[in-house]
Amino acid sequence: MEKVNLVMDRSFYSEVNINELYRNHHKFIISAKTSLSFVQKKLNTIRNGFNSRDNYNSETKLYMQSFTMDWDYTERKQRSGEEIHDKKRYVHCYYNMQHAADDEVRLNALLDSLDNELLSGKRNPEHETLYKKYYEVNSTPVRGIKIIPIQDAIDKATKDCGYFVLLSNEKKDPAEALRIYRSKDLIEKAFGDLKERLSMRRESVASEENLEGKLFIQFVALIYLSYIKKAMDENGLYKNYTMQELLDNLDIIEKYQQPRKQAHLSEITEKQKALYHAMSVEVPS
Repeated sequence: MEKVNLVMDRSFYSEVNINELYRNHHKFIISAKTSLSFVQKKLNTIRNGFNSRDNYNSETKLYMQSFTMDWDYTERKQRSGEEIHDKKRYVHCYYNMQHAADDEVRLNALLDSLDNELLSGKRNPEHETLYKKYYEVNSTPVRGIKIIPIQDAIDKATKDCGYFVLLSNEKKDPAEALRIYRSKDLIEKAFGDLKERLSMRRESVASEENLEGKLFIQFVALIYLSYIKKAMDENGLYKNYTMQELLDNLDIIEKYQQPRKQAHLSEITEKQKALYHAMSVEVPS
C-alpha cells in the first residue's frame, strides 16, 4: 500500500509524533517553530548571506535553503531483530522579506502601544510580562516615569522575522516541499468556501435527494478549484497572480443579452485571453 504525504502544522511537532510517523513509514512535511533549539542553531549559521541571489526562488519570491540532519530514532525489525538508526530528515529554511517587514511593523506598533501605556501611567495588567521583557522602567517624583528599551530583547524578537521552516523525511527540494505544504492551506480554504460561500455550514435541504444534489455541486466546485491550481502551477502563474486575483481578472467579463436578441460579451483583453489559454479553456465569444 502506497503511503501518502502527511502535511501538518507546527502544533503537531514533537519527537514522539515524528517517531510514530517513522515507525509507520509515513512520508511527512511538518512546519516547525523557529524557536526550537535545532532550528535556531541552523538559522544562526546561515543568517549572514541567506538572502543572496543564489538562494532566491523566482517562482515563490522567497529565499530558501535545505539541509540534511540525522534524526535520533531507533527501530528494531520484528523478523530479523535488526536495529535501524539511519533515519534522516530534510530541514527546509525560507525567508520572506515582505513578511519580515510586516512582522517588524507589527512589533513596533506593539512597542508604541506599550510606550503610551507606561508613560501615561495607564498600565494594562495583561501586558505586565511585555513591560518587563522590553523595558526598564524608572519613576521619580521629580522626573516622573522614564522608560529605557531593552534593545537585546527587541533584537531577539526581530531576528527571526520573515523566517519559517519545514521538516520532511522525503522531499529534498525546498520549492516542492513548500508547494505541497501550501496545498494544505488550499484544502482548508476550500472547506471554508464550502461552509461559507457555498452554504454548507447548514445543509438547508428538505430531502435526502436535495442533500445529495447539493453535495454533488460542491464536489464539482472543488474539482474546478483543483484544476485551476494545477494549471497555475504548471504555467507559473503564481509569479503574477494569486488564485483569487486570477479569478477576479476573469470575473469582470460581462455578458449582455436583450430579449429576442443574441447575447454578446464585454471586451476581452489580451491578458484575459492568455489566462484562458493557460487554463486550456476556449476563449468565449
